[in-house]
Amino acid sequence: MRAALLIVLGLVIGVIGTVVGLNAQRQQQPMSHAVMAVMAHHAGALSQSMKNRQCDAAQTQQHLTRLLQTSADIKDAFPGGVDQPFLDEIAKLQATTEAALKAAPADCAALASAFKPIGETCQSCHQQYR
Repeated sequence: MRAALLIVLGLVIGVIGTVVGLNAQRQQQPMSHAVMAVMAHHAGALSQSMKNRQCDAAQTQQHLTRLLQTSADIKDAFPGGVDQPFLDEIAKLQATTEAALKAAPADCAALASAFKPIGETCQSCHQQYR
């Protein structure tokens, strides 16, 4: 009986220790979560404006500019190092965002066609690296 109790107690302490350790490790990388959250905010705002059919050119430019600026921080957000295919995805995201910014979409149809490659690039990267 005593041995069984000690085994159960050891397992409980081990699970608690594992959870605490994983949470501590996860909190050491807050920048990667922050960068992705900022990008998700701007991409979401663009998607919402297309959904609502309220595509203001100035707001569109602002969100695209912030997406481009934030994408420059992706590499630094992963201090453990990144591999070349991930760097290629970052470059592709920056190129598609620059192209959308240069296209200066003034209405929802133009924004939809300019934003589609950005969304596809994000989806591709998340499928490979999430």
